[in-house]
Order: sequence, then structure tokens, then C-alpha cells
Amino acid sequence: MLNAQTVFTLINPQNENLAFQLFSFEDDSSFNQIQRYNYYTVVWVTAGTGKLKTQFSEYTFSANTMFTFSLYQPFMITGEGRIEGIVLNFHPDFFCIYKHHKEVACNGILFNNIYEPPMIAVDENSAATFNMLMAQLKAEMQNTALAQYELMVSYLKIFLITAARLKTEQRPEEKQADVKEPFILQNLKDAIEEHFKKKHSASEYADMLNISAKALGRLTKAYFQKTLTDMIAERIVIEAKLELYLTNKPVKEIAFELGYADEYYFSRFFKTNASVSPQLYRDTVGFGKAMAD
Repeated sequence: MLNAQTVFTLINPQNENLAFQLFSFEDDSSFNQIQRYNYYTVVWVTAGTGKLKTQFSEYTFSANTMFTFSLYQPFMITGEGRIEGIVLNFHPDFFCIYKHHKEVACNGILFNNIYEPPMIAVDENSAATFNMLMAQLKAEMQNTALAQYELMVSYLKIFLITAARLKTEQRPEEKQADVKEPFILQNLKDAIEEHFKKKHSASEYADMLNISAKALGRLTKAYFQKTLTDMIAERIVIEAKLELYLTNKPVKEIAFELGYADEYYFSRFFKTNASVSPQLYRDTVGFGKAMAD
């Protein structure tokens, strides 16, 4: 494991922004205010307990819990006393989850999943693997020899694959029937995935599933720790981020494809839920930034 208070950072020489970072922490001072980063963040709490707050939900955690956060996903971690752990940050310029999701199979498992908590329970065997990989990453960050980037990406891929496999094993549907979510929520997931570009209100999905909006809202809150309105908004924002990141479509066109006739209304909606405007998102992590580099 990394020694306490050590920080290892690689900077992108083209724009002087963070490319990759690995550091340890001994308290919650790095996270006890809302954080929003233009890179992916993995936080592994190795000791202590506390609470995780995201934009739509709040969770409690214990030692050996790993959190995974997407670009500009707001989060706050507060410890109930002392907490320790390790943070891994990487910018999509360094390794793009969207482009490599087939290789690492973690987009939708570790990142951008509106239905599951962004948390993984780390067992002893997995902890040993993660520690070994982080030691390799730390060593490679101090080595400027040939193919440094390629080796680091290889270690990062193994890290993410290991985490994705571990989370998949812990998914509720993999467990016994008495903890499975109701069948209607499976139908809700399918309905949101099929209709989120056209149907934006909770009542539309409740009508579709022949259940009252209040009853459906109670179910989503109980099983997903978020409201139905929040779930719909999250899914729309994920799609918008994908379009802003990978295409050069005008914001107006993206808004229209997502069911918003008013570009400015969509921009306000996006900023409310993503904490940045669509254009700033594109300029800092998306297609606009790639064109400028």
C-alpha cells in the first residue's frame, strides 16, 4: 500500500492538466465538501466508517469500500472519525472509458449506472490485487523509460476489470430472491432506457406501468435511493455527456435528439444536474477539447 501523505501525479504536457494521479489520505479533508472533477475518480476507503453523499442519494460505508465517480459527478465523503484510504484519478485524455468500454467492460458497471450505488465491498483477495496494481502504477509513474504510458494503461485496465468483476458479483440480482428488486422496477429500467429521449416526467412512466406515481416513487426510493425524477434526469445527462464527449454535434442538435425543443432550457437542465454547462463540459473533457489540442 502507498505510504501516507504521498501524492504521485502525471501532467498532460500538451495542456498541463492532470492526466493521472494516485495519492493516499488519512482524513476526510479532501472530500468533506462537494467535489466535481473533470476526470474519473476511484476512492478506496481502507479504514474507518462514514457517509457518502452524491447528488441524488446518500449511503453509509465501512472499511474496505471502494467508490467510483464519473466526470463531473458530484460527491462528498465524511468520516465518522478517522478514515484512511487511496485515491486514483485519471482523465479521459489518459484513458477513455467510453472508447474502451468493450475492453474493460466497466462503463455501466463502475461508471454511469443510475440504478446502483457507486460502491464496491473489497474483500481480502481483491485488496491484495488492488495493492499490487497500485504499487506497479506508482513505480511506473516514477519511470520515464520507453512505453511508460502503455504499461500504466495496462495496469489501469486490470484494476478496472478487477473492480468491475467484483461489483458484478455483488449486484442484487446475483443474490437470493428475497433481496431482488420488484419485477415492476425491471420494467421501469427497460422503459427509461427505451423512452428517456421522449418521456421526461415521472407520471408518464407511472402511467406506462399502470401504477400511481407516488407508489412508483416509493419503490425507486427504497431500492435505488433516489426519486424517479432523479433517475430520468440522470439517464438523460449520461446520454448528453456521451454526445458532448464523442461528437461535434451542436448543443441545439443534442438537445433536440433528447426531446428538448428549447436549447436554453436543456442547457439549464444539464447545468443543474451536471454542475457545468454543456459547452463547458465539452470544452474541458469532450470533443471541443480534443479539437483544440
